[in-house]
Amino acid sequence: MFDPARDARIRTAAFAWLADQAARHGDVLPRSLLAEGFSLDGVRVPLVGPQGIFKPQVLREAPLSITTAPRGPYDDSFAPSGLLRYRYRGTDPNHPDNRGLRFAMKSRLPLVYFHGVVSGKYLATWPVFVVGDDPADLAFSVAVDDVAHVGLPSASDSDHAVAREDTETARRAYVTAAVRVRLHQRAFRERVLEAYRRQCAFCRLGHDELLDAAHIIPDTEPGGEPIVQNGLSLCALHHAAFDRYFIGVRPDYVIEVREDLLRERDGPTLVHAIQGLHQRRIELPRNTRLQPSRELLEVRYERFTQGGVGIADSL
Repeated sequence: MFDPARDARIRTAAFAWLADQAARHGDVLPRSLLAEGFSLDGVRVPLVGPQGIFKPQVLREAPLSITTAPRGPYDDSFAPSGLLRYRYRGTDPNHPDNRGLRFAMKSRLPLVYFHGVVSGKYLATWPVFVVGDDPADLAFSVAVDDVAHVGLPSASDSDHAVAREDTETARRAYVTAAVRVRLHQRAFRERVLEAYRRQCAFCRLGHDELLDAAHIIPDTEPGGEPIVQNGLSLCALHHAAFDRYFIGVRPDYVIEVREDLLRERDGPTLVHAIQGLHQRRIELPRNTRLQPSRELLEVRYERFTQGGVGIADSL
């Protein structure tokens, strides 16, 4: 028999643990950490398992999380409505995992959504709610909500059900749209950093906390797609310098520093961190298919030679 209080306690503990991990490591978390999970009353509670729809042993009726693997076998995506479309497990609508998500939908239970951005790393988003079920398409509709609204509904809520549902629908549409943008940003960053062996392409600084994925062509412009070939892994200093056209990269992957900066006299940061890069070749991904597009670099370099044209882009 379903015990709402027990279920809520486990989910609340899971969300609190995730918030702590995200504060320490950021919202992109390693699978090993999620698989280990946390301990509640002396019992280990993992957050992910072998299957995308995951229910730890401490829960009985409904899953705790849903996961999309990077380049996995299921074509999960965002529907035209803006909601996440999450595929059934297999083709049987009555598979226990599918029934579990259906129970979560009917009981209005919050879950965690893990989106694989690169192998072994997942963007953690919570709370998410199953808000639709389409057996003909073998998919559920999932909406993201604000963490302030993670609480479970009580019996007294029924008097205001219609007004609450309208408010929830609008709020969740807004939050889900924001998460979609964040998902694309995190996926771009992780893929670029992974291609560049998690180091700055200009100076080889290797601390993740100080690295960004810089667009060659800004994502607000035509051609500014969030693909690795349109990205450079740069430390925060060199990202800012690249965005503001202090530094350019030729299509042959050689760095140039703006002429007036080469003549400038300042402290050691300018000398070693900026001027010292002039005529050096950038560090490239070992996979040639992931190296920067020469065509995009040519467009960017032309702007650099003209003193910078276009809006600076930043992640």
